[in-house]
Amino acid sequence: MIAAHDLEVVVGSRTLMSGVSFRVDTGDRVGLVGRNGAGKTTLTKVLMDEFAPEGGTVTRSGSTGYLPQDPRSGDPKATGKERILSARSLDVLARRMRRTEEQMSSPDEKTMVKAIEKYPRVEAEFVAAGGYAAESEALTIAANLGLGADLLEQEIQTLSGGQRRRVELARILFEGPDIMILDEPTNHLDAESVLWLRDYLKVYSGGLIIISHDLDLIEEVVNKVFFLDGNRQVIDIYAMGYRQYLKQREADERRRRRERTNVEKKAAALNAQADKMRAKATKTVAAQNMAKRAERMLSGLEAERAADKVAHLRFPAPAACGRVPLTADGLSKSYGSTEVFTGVDLAIDRGTRVVVLGFNGAGKTTLLKLLAGIEAPDSGAVVPGHGLKLGYYAQEHETLDTDRTVLENMRSAAPDLDDTGVRTVLGSFLFSGDDVHKPAGVLSGGEKTRLALATLVVSSANVLLLDEPTNNLDPASREEILSAIRRYEGAIVLVTHDEGAVSALDPDRVLLLPDADEDLWNDGYLDLVTLA
Repeated sequence: MIAAHDLEVVVGSRTLMSGVSFRVDTGDRVGLVGRNGAGKTTLTKVLMDEFAPEGGTVTRSGSTGYLPQDPRSGDPKATGKERILSARSLDVLARRMRRTEEQMSSPDEKTMVKAIEKYPRVEAEFVAAGGYAAESEALTIAANLGLGADLLEQEIQTLSGGQRRRVELARILFEGPDIMILDEPTNHLDAESVLWLRDYLKVYSGGLIIISHDLDLIEEVVNKVFFLDGNRQVIDIYAMGYRQYLKQREADERRRRRERTNVEKKAAALNAQADKMRAKATKTVAAQNMAKRAERMLSGLEAERAADKVAHLRFPAPAACGRVPLTADGLSKSYGSTEVFTGVDLAIDRGTRVVVLGFNGAGKTTLLKLLAGIEAPDSGAVVPGHGLKLGYYAQEHETLDTDRTVLENMRSAAPDLDDTGVRTVLGSFLFSGDDVHKPAGVLSGGEKTRLALATLVVSSANVLLLDEPTNNLDPASREEILSAIRRYEGAIVLVTHDEGAVSALDPDRVLLLPDADEDLWNDGYLDLVTLA
């Protein structure tokens, strides 16, 4: 159980919520919804004691599993399987078994004999703790999230951000805590894994708080909606499914508008009458009382919900460049003994549009990092053409310096812009006032996405490398970036699970990984997008 009482949450000089109280019990599957920047992620951090509220209290009882937007991976040298098993404290036993197995193959005879004698005791301890059955359960959950057995044998530090995040999700589901708090759990999942997770959460018997812009997931899973209204600084609670909530919320807004209109008319009439009465000295006191009554009527109204703001996004006019501004020649990449891909050839012509498809772990993000110069290939070369200016959007926001403020990140991206110009761009991305002085590390996923996109806007890039740019965005913000992709005149290389993003891109070509097959785009490839 989680209970919040009279919470006030303040970030910088901005009050995100005030006087907020709620309770989540066993069987409550709560969808925490609201616009980007309303404070959803900050609230989950408050619930997990990672961010201190200005006022109020949070009470937790029972076990809690928390999936934040940024991967938490524990010991970087532990394998993925050990990380998942650690949810039930089986990782130490599993590691001892693995080390003993390695010693059984030692060329040193004494070490080998000692390990052979030791192994039955270690294995018996593992079995007594339910090890093999638990390991099978963990591997099944991981497989349903797109994590194969080979990948789980790799150390955490060798995995991509998306893979680490799926390991963390598998760990939480394997633990089966009393309460789960999941912040955008479908990020980095393919369509099949999303469907499996949806079915899993629908029958989850514990409590659940979920933040997601996957409306199908919210619609099918939640039985209660908490709407965080960033304008009114409150949480409206709807004990109903998401579709019913949308209807009820609209009805509530219509009621508020009617009440405000009626009260404003009555207050205006009272003030008009008071103005007339003030002309007579004998009725001055009565006029003052009438005006005070009108003021009380207006102050008792529920706050009117202001229109939600949307970041207005337009990618830059691309700088002039040659006919082929970027070329990849025979790229290959491995992590340890695991080969990601080999023999990737790709010529990015001026203004061309390429979508990269492949299953999770096929190397899509790795390829963009090689093209961006973030990582070096094992073989082959990335060759910049005449006039190349790259803009790279990383799905884990690695291009942002999380220790520097929003303003400092933008100044680095746009050194030729004066302070007024930088603030103007930030304002168009909904960063204003003291928000620009927040460290990038404390921003929510949606806010980091907006900041990363803002740095692209001032880049004058003629080749954009976009890795899952619609993740963490609410529907209105997502439409803005899709519109920007449609209008952009430069070249784009896109990695995405979002069919809408591919449609907006209107690709010329498709690159299939890990086989490095390139083809002209046709709509038959659309079926692969959500599976990629």
